[in-house]
Amino acid sequence: MNLSELKDGNKAVITKIHGEGAFRQRIIEMGFIVGQEIEAIKRAPLLDPAEYCIMGYNVSLRKSEAEMIEIDSDFSETIAEGLNVYSVDSVSDLNEKRSDNKVIRIALVGNPNCGKTTIFNFASNSHERVGNYTGVTVSAKEATATVGKHKINIVDLPGTYSLSSFSPEELYVIDYLTSQKPDIIVNVIDGSNLERNLYLTTQLLDLGFNIIVALNMYDEMKLNGDTLDHEKLQQLLGIKVIPTIGTKGQGIEELFNSIEDIYEGNIQTNNRSLRFNPEIEAEIDKIIALLDNSTFNSFMPGITSRFIALKLIEKDKFITEKTQSLPIGAQVIGLSARVVEIIKKQLDKDSTGAIADARYGFISGALQETYKQGSRKNQEISKKADKLLTGKLLGLPVFFGLIWLTFYATFTVGAYPVGWIESLLELLSKGANAILPSGIWHDLVIDGIIGGVGGVIVFLPSIMILFLFISLMEDTGYMARTAFLMDKAMHKMGLHGKSFIPLLMGFGCNVPAVMATRTIESKRDRILTMMAIPFMSCSARLPVYVLFISAFFPVYRGSILFAVYLIGILAAFFTALIFNRTIFKKAESPFVMELPPYRIPTLKSVLKHMWFKSFYFLKKMGTIILLASVIIWVLGYFPRDHKTEKMYDDKISQTTQNYEIKIQNTRDESLKTTLTNQRDEEISTIELSKNSAHLEQSYISRIGKTISPVFAPLGFDWKMSVSILTGVLAKEIVVSSMGVLYHADSDADENSVSLIKKLQRSQQTSNIPVYVYFGFLVFILLYFPCIGTLAAIRKETGNIKWMLFETVYTTGLAWLVAFVIFIVGGLIH
Repeated sequence: MNLSELKDGNKAVITKIHGEGAFRQRIIEMGFIVGQEIEAIKRAPLLDPAEYCIMGYNVSLRKSEAEMIEIDSDFSETIAEGLNVYSVDSVSDLNEKRSDNKVIRIALVGNPNCGKTTIFNFASNSHERVGNYTGVTVSAKEATATVGKHKINIVDLPGTYSLSSFSPEELYVIDYLTSQKPDIIVNVIDGSNLERNLYLTTQLLDLGFNIIVALNMYDEMKLNGDTLDHEKLQQLLGIKVIPTIGTKGQGIEELFNSIEDIYEGNIQTNNRSLRFNPEIEAEIDKIIALLDNSTFNSFMPGITSRFIALKLIEKDKFITEKTQSLPIGAQVIGLSARVVEIIKKQLDKDSTGAIADARYGFISGALQETYKQGSRKNQEISKKADKLLTGKLLGLPVFFGLIWLTFYATFTVGAYPVGWIESLLELLSKGANAILPSGIWHDLVIDGIIGGVGGVIVFLPSIMILFLFISLMEDTGYMARTAFLMDKAMHKMGLHGKSFIPLLMGFGCNVPAVMATRTIESKRDRILTMMAIPFMSCSARLPVYVLFISAFFPVYRGSILFAVYLIGILAAFFTALIFNRTIFKKAESPFVMELPPYRIPTLKSVLKHMWFKSFYFLKKMGTIILLASVIIWVLGYFPRDHKTEKMYDDKISQTTQNYEIKIQNTRDESLKTTLTNQRDEEISTIELSKNSAHLEQSYISRIGKTISPVFAPLGFDWKMSVSILTGVLAKEIVVSSMGVLYHADSDADENSVSLIKKLQRSQQTSNIPVYVYFGFLVFILLYFPCIGTLAAIRKETGNIKWMLFETVYTTGLAWLVAFVIFIVGGLIH
């Protein structure tokens, strides 16, 4: 029978793995080897994919992938039958005594979700994002620390399951290690999942570098009741093993002291290499001899020839291409092909599977001597929680409920701190008004800077709440489950299940979401996901939604916001569906993804992530948005028609004098109050006419009226057209533009309540239907990704045509959808 037929809760043993290429290589590296026990956990609410437990961790596979794995319920087979293929041998001492004061270059290498970035942050006092799902670190992060007399340059490499060229992360890691050659590799492994994590360790040992193991999440291992003789394990591996708890900083000092000792030669590493039987080993020695006598070291100096030989036997694309460029490349490739045939003949396995079986065989033997599994009560709790959160009955309702709660909390919880910020802005505006004399600088500070930037910054609490929910989903491990829940739906749309994680990250910011597509192995699926990401409504658009929804849809604010986000999701899926059937016709890649255990995030961790994501928003306040607000103000302030201004000023002066005479000539206090109110109202009307007349003649008005014919079929006026144009740089600037443009009928302050009133008053005087403003919201949602997102697409695809295509496509779709809303709204209204 095949794995897809295994019923939930039942166990079996893997007997054969079909398939080839990327899928076969990936699942073998993740522990799907002949003789390994596997348990079916459950199917997703949409019945595909399914969740399985192997080697103590959970992984999801689609039915189509599970059908390629044969199983047997007979447990009499020996697990990891490749045990006898290898014997442990010692590589010569790799250390050289160092007495210099050079910078020590170390690389953090480990599986996804092993805690590398946590250790990196603690050691370097950095603040990189740490998420409890695969692929958070999608590029190398670099920082420095000081230990003793040495400076340490720390590089946090992307999480990888092996040193292969299967995924972009793996290719990046192997290219970095072979080209940059760090002084010491810190192999971070998850102590609660040793068997799978040590697979990468066995590959690192073959490289020939100085290696030290950080046995991370040691507290979770003890909580599960597991015991490990790590000193015995380090003897078997030939390298130092140090228990660490990255989240608490425990063991980090000892780790870095050991790094210094290894660098200076005070601690000797004696990496253990694994060897085949004599006949196969003799053939491998021939490859090594050829490489040692060639110019290969000019390509990869410092890398052991044995590592190269083994990768050639595994048919690794990256190493094979490097070798083919050698003068003796064809001869080396020929010898490696001979070894592949011998392995096939002797072991009845392909070379990739045989080497993986043997590595896991060695790991199994080492753990039998050093490791004892406990009761795993903590994992049982995680399983029970998972059945509730991702089960058939409640999985999808819980997911959509959490998303709706996020939007609802944005308004309800965020309303209180928004009021505090508005009060501060009002005080700031009044203070500036009292200090600065009338003139251009007075108007610039109050109307341009406070009015523009202040109109956006009031929405910071709403954005922080959004990031709070995203951080909670990341740190608890729920984010990975979203891909599991939605894979079948994504599959129908032509997207990969892993695409859902970058898409969901897009609610925070599209730029890191585009970068997160590196976790998707297939280039076709990566580009398709990038094309869909800009439709996921990022936090920069949120101030626009809050402003317009508060002004025109105050009764159903949460529901309208949910509807806008839902339209973005539907646009993303529509894009994927259409492109999948037109531009991208090739079959998508398999869905194989680890489901990490649930973890309780610390308050400090969640708040830190929320703050640093929000800090990016604040940084934009003081740079891009400030500059844009000033530019918009200048365009709206000039040119000045002094004759017209004098005319209105004379009217105001004459009106004031007339009412002053009337007020002085009456003794009735109630009449005085009435006259005073009439005076203020008439003066306000004259000022409104003055500002409107000026704005109509300003440069910004001329620009708006020039481009307004493009947006006239959508019902947008010239002010809305200008705001769309300025929002190209950053979507928050739309609110800043509104704050400056609508100063023509401003109140004394420039906070969001005032701007909402201005919009409402403008709608009443212009008779623009409410559905036009909904169309405007949808246009802001769909059109032209910000400059940062386009730059990320250009970088990740490596081709400017995709950036240009996305620009034209998103803007065209936005115009079309807004036009449909205008037509349908007119028919209904």
